[in-house]
Order: sequence, then structure tokens, then C-alpha cells
Amino acid sequence: MKVKIKVNGKLFDKHIPNDMMLIDFLRKYGFYSVKRGCESSNCGLCTVWVDQKPVLSCSYPAARADGHEVTTLEGVLPEAEVFGRVMASMGAEQCGFCSPGFVMAVLALKREIPNPTEEQAREYLAGNLCRCSGYASQMKAVMQYLKEGYQ
Repeated sequence: MKVKIKVNGKLFDKHIPNDMMLIDFLRKYGFYSVKRGCESSNCGLCTVWVDQKPVLSCSYPAARADGHEVTTLEGVLPEAEVFGRVMASMGAEQCGFCSPGFVMAVLALKREIPNPTEEQAREYLAGNLCRCSGYASQMKAVMQYLKEGYQ
């Protein structure tokens, strides 16, 4: 099947297998920030945006992205770096494997819910798993980032 998918502003006009998942499409074309974790939509490591909305690319057929705009961490690096610095300054960064999906979710939260409560943020980010931390320092960093309105 032929698809046209715009990734981070660049159009990919490609033939793909009918059963290809978006994660495989993205990694095939060099978007290595998209991590493979559970492959069952439970960990959030593969989070990307389709038309500015977060999706789990491990369970999102690439064919479904035909004609749409996909954004990966590479497409939001300046903003992601700011949040990354906040995480690091608060001791919230661990091994980093879950970070790309987590960052994409946090940036989507910032766009969708201006000034969320901590409860709203926890609910929004509930699908992002980190096997290294207890989430307390991550949540403090998220709330600091959202509260301060970093640009």
C-alpha cells in the first residue's frame, strides 16, 4: 500500500506493508527517539503525535497516518530540551529510555490543558511507565515546568 505521511515537516511518499505499525515506519526512516517497549499500548515509550494528538505508535497502523502529520521528539527538540533541563535540575532523570515518550506526553499535556492540577497531570500521564523511578521527582519536575511556563 502507498502512503503519504508528513513526519516533522518532511513528506514521506512510500510503499509499506499493509500491517506495518507506525513505530516501525518511523524507525525505518531514522526517527530513533521512538522507543519500543511493551508493544501492547501499556508503557507509553512509543508516544508520538498524529495531528498534534498523542498516540501510541506501537498499536497505530502506519496506513492510518496516511495524509496526516506525525511529530516525533526530533520535531520538538528545542521545547523538549527545555523540559529535559528541568527534569535534570530536579533529579528526575533516570536511565532515559522512557524519556522520549514521556516528554512527548508532557508537551501534549501542556498544549491540551493549560495550567493543569497535579491530579489532572497524573491522570494524563498515567500511561507512561518508568521502571527506574518512583515518579515523585518526575511529577515535581512536570508541575514545575508547567507552572513556570518555560518557552
